[in-house]
Amino acid sequence: MAGTEQINQVADWLVLIGALNWGLAGVGNFIGPNLNVVDIALGSFADGAVANVVYVLVGLSALWVLKGKFMK
Repeated sequence: MAGTEQINQVADWLVLIGALNWGLAGVGNFIGPNLNVVDIALGSFADGAVANVVYVLVGLSALWVLKGKFMK
């Protein structure tokens, strides 16, 4: 199905971005600057509901990817 393949691609990208964000945020805590990609990309919107929506989408994407790995 074309729709499912597109969802898989979006989910893969969001999981990758989320993983990189966690890694950069951790490195930023060691070296000082805020390297949280969501904070950097969203700027002043990062403190509100918009950032929470991004985090929820990344989490749901991870569940989607896991479902795909175990349902084969």
